[in-house]
Amino acid sequence: MFTIKTLNSIAPAGLARLPAATFAVDNETDTPDGILVRSAKLHDTPLPDSLLAIGRAGAGVNNIPIDKCSAQGIVVFNTPGANSGAVAELTIGGLVLASRNVAAAVRWADGLKGQGDAVGGLVEKGKNQFVGPELRGKKLGVIGLGAIGVKVANAALHLGMEVLGYDPYISVEAAWSLSGEVQHCVNLSEILSQCDYITLHLPVNDQTKGFIGAAALSVCKHGIRILNFARGELVDNNALLPALASGRVAAYVTDFPCDQLLGVPGVTCIPHLGASTPESEENCAVMAADELADYLLNGNITNSVNLPAVSQARAGDRRICVIHKNEPGLISGITALTTAAALNIENMVNKSRGNMAYTMLDATGAVPDTLQQDLAAVPGIIRVRIL
Repeated sequence: MFTIKTLNSIAPAGLARLPAATFAVDNETDTPDGILVRSAKLHDTPLPDSLLAIGRAGAGVNNIPIDKCSAQGIVVFNTPGANSGAVAELTIGGLVLASRNVAAAVRWADGLKGQGDAVGGLVEKGKNQFVGPELRGKKLGVIGLGAIGVKVANAALHLGMEVLGYDPYISVEAAWSLSGEVQHCVNLSEILSQCDYITLHLPVNDQTKGFIGAAALSVCKHGIRILNFARGELVDNNALLPALASGRVAAYVTDFPCDQLLGVPGVTCIPHLGASTPESEENCAVMAADELADYLLNGNITNSVNLPAVSQARAGDRRICVIHKNEPGLISGITALTTAAALNIENMVNKSRGNMAYTMLDATGAVPDTLQQDLAAVPGIIRVRIL
């Protein structure tokens, strides 16, 4: 029996993926085997020795101490693509918001309250201040062609836009899903200098913070409209504000409000609604629960942010799962101990991710009671599970 703790409300459809005969959901326990979380911050939360995995029902993992988890042999999962439909839909809405000054126009119209029969005339007189261009025939640059970026790019084509894509790390799966009509750009300046609209779909890390800053804005087409439904930190607001004031940036639509941007002409702040749909929350919960369950039961790793992807059908009597540092000699150390235990290895897979590695092997034979302890004692091995 595995004990699962939820730190946020998790959609019932996700919890239903954890059979009661195998999993117990207990939010009062101090010794969970797994945690399901959405937005709760774990950086200052003690991680018990019992904890084997964390399932994040969403794509971003800023709320989880990844390095600390890796050091303790805790696998962290996320759910890439589960909310892609919701975010892509809102991004398409953001194109219209950026183009037609919709938010400012609505606020202005609300201010006509109390004018009685004069409202119609005031509308006709004042509407010209909100004129904006149509999307058809304009160039859209999609920076980041993951699950969301691909959906946005394909949808924009159907709106009659010319779409350019930039992603030096595009996956094979994403490339297969991307329309052949999307033009591929090989460098950032190429896409910034040509496009009327830019939409960002990147993760935040040390390399992408301030991705759109003074240098990028200096080569943008004058009057560019920028959409950010990925992460607020991707745009350097200190560089953005002067560009808005000068007209180099005509509009900025973001799903990440901050005090610096609120009330600024040309900026539309949406209160982080990208994945806020019942369907998205359910999809994320189901995916996170499935990933967590498969790891706890079978040792398989899918969509981890700190360990490599390793998955195979089970063979043999027992499965031995070892999280270890990516260092020479550790695999031979693992196999030497299993050989000494008179186990026959039926299947074995080893993969690494940065300085972390994962070895999973299926063995036939009686597993000695001391094997787990012997393996854990090898320098460089972080965690051992025998299933």
